[in-house]
Amino acid sequence: MREIIFDTETTGFDPASGDRLVEIGCIELVNRVPTGRTFHAYYNPQRSMPAAAEAVHGLSDIFLSDKPLFAGGADALLAFLEDSPLVAHNARFDFGFLNHELRLCGRPEVSMDRMIDTVAIARQMHPGAKHSLDALCTRYGIDRSHRVKHGALLDAELLAQLYIELTGGRQIGLGLAQEVESVVFRAEPQAAALVRPVHPARVFAPSAEELERHRAFVATLSNPLWLAGSDPA
Repeated sequence: MREIIFDTETTGFDPASGDRLVEIGCIELVNRVPTGRTFHAYYNPQRSMPAAAEAVHGLSDIFLSDKPLFAGGADALLAFLEDSPLVAHNARFDFGFLNHELRLCGRPEVSMDRMIDTVAIARQMHPGAKHSLDALCTRYGIDRSHRVKHGALLDAELLAQLYIELTGGRQIGLGLAQEVESVVFRAEPQAAALVRPVHPARVFAPSAEELERHRAFVATLSNPLWLAGSDPA
């Protein structure tokens, strides 16, 4: 199964208020194993970069000034994504910006049915814990010492490792992917659905011999606790 892990960097939080996507990084997984294929691009947002956003990812107006517009690279990005499921951390944010840019350049939007949200998965697995990428990397022992600032491709690489851990761990790379497929986390528009195989109920009925042995044992008891205070007659 082919999946794409991706992350974005932007000028802010809300495309509806004029914020734009400035960087995207994608990692290809096949059966939850990285193939080495990636997609990475910077885009000129055609607007100024707020200081607060630049402090997060370090992408300045000067750096982005000679980068192509999203419209010029949309076809290459869509060709890489194909129709694969798309995995992101707090995926609604990334899907929102990606689809906003696609609308602006007249391309079809990416269906939300393809969205897999690792935040939703983490909430299912670790309720009440911190679910930031940094916190989850620490929980799973994923080295992020080289992450000085946010970067779309770097964060996608970290997220790929985290997604593998959240969906079965490194043993997938040993050819056990099909076992992991029995537990599927898929972020639907409202929440993540946890689907587990249903096993028949086990029967623990005592045999006739066991019942007779129990009756014989009870008959040997003197003043058992459960008869305390009752009329022996």
